[in-house]
Amino acid sequence: QVQLVESGGGVVQAGGSLRLSCAASGRTFSSYAMGWFRQAPGKEREFVAAIRWSGDSTYYADSVKGRFTISGDYAKNTVDLEMNSLKPEDTAVYSCAARRQALTHLLLRVGTKYDYWGQGTQVTVSS
Repeated sequence: QVQLVESGGGVVQAGGSLRLSCAASGRTFSSYAMGWFRQAPGKEREFVAAIRWSGDSTYYADSVKGRFTISGDYAKNTVDLEMNSLKPEDTAVYSCAARRQALTHLLLRVGTKYDYWGQGTQVTVSS
């Protein structure tokens, strides 16, 4: 069984920064891509960022582009999310996910296309 575990969430003031990390454990697997999603209270889960190991291609939601940076290690199945210039609207539970098979980059924005998920870590940005 594969487990993804996130860490690094917390409370930060608007304009501040946080770094989230996600590590896989359990059964060995090779991922094609890993991503971050978030869900705020009363809202649908939304795509934040993804990294496709082939070419280290990265993709971002428009709402975080220029403020967030996704990075990771293919061999270790780890992925980080550096979040800068945080805004109150970034408040949400952030979850990492892993996709095993190849997929067009447009569909990497779709949560149901991922095979494994972490439990999530809370990020709260105060104004």
